[in-house]
Amino acid sequence: MSKNIGIIGGDLRISKLAELFAKDNYTVHTYALEEMESGGIIKHKSIKDITKNTDYIISGTPLTRDGETILTPLSKETVRIDELFKKLKGKTLIAGSIDETIHKLAKENNVGLIDILEKEELAILNAIPTAEGAIEVAMKESETTLHGNDSLVIGYGRIGKILSKMLTGIGANVYCTARKQWDLAMIEAMGYNKIVMAELENGLEKYDFIFNTAPAMVLDKSRLSKIKKECIIVDLASKPGGVDFEVAEEKGIKAILALRTTRQSRTTYSS
Repeated sequence: MSKNIGIIGGDLRISKLAELFAKDNYTVHTYALEEMESGGIIKHKSIKDITKNTDYIISGTPLTRDGETILTPLSKETVRIDELFKKLKGKTLIAGSIDETIHKLAKENNVGLIDILEKEELAILNAIPTAEGAIEVAMKESETTLHGNDSLVIGYGRIGKILSKMLTGIGANVYCTARKQWDLAMIEAMGYNKIVMAELENGLEKYDFIFNTAPAMVLDKSRLSKIKKECIIVDLASKPGGVDFEVAEEKGIKAILALRTTRQSRTTYSS
């Protein structure tokens, strides 16, 4: 097995991974990671230098936030996905949170793709820092505490389950929504306040914090009109998210787009 590893872009998690590979005596070739500490890692000035050394390339989770460029917070380089794939022909790219559009583009360019978040065990573990990051954002943006206040979690998937447990642990009054009867039963069994998704608009005015994990437009103009201005909304859904941010801004509601990522995320909000 080759002891050469190629890494292009990615955040602090990728830089730590690079260090682990180096400690295991792999030769690590990187591009668009020039701001990370070296530690025996080779930093190249072109993607070509990476591809000539290895057939497997690692990148970030998520691979992209805008659908056009890969995540490169530790670099001043901008790496367009379409240009990257042209240079990776015949290679395999390993990253996370890869949508169908990018899969199609990779196929057109003969690039193999491995999405690590398609592995259930890794997706669950990734949900933990995502939930922690959501709570951190809510605390930072609010003048009140989560403890003792009403928090609504929309969606009861991997992130929703872990987030609800964490919120309960710090003393929030947790309400959860779901569509499936099995999930609604589990919400009730866990001791959370159960809200059927079809009845979401009922009581929206009472929440101090709303966390959305559902990949659909759930907080539209109609529902946002019922939310109090002091409420903090943290949207963790995949782009474009589940909140009408323009309406939120018009109504003076602070809505933060966190994009299912971790504490390292760059958040945007309307206030």
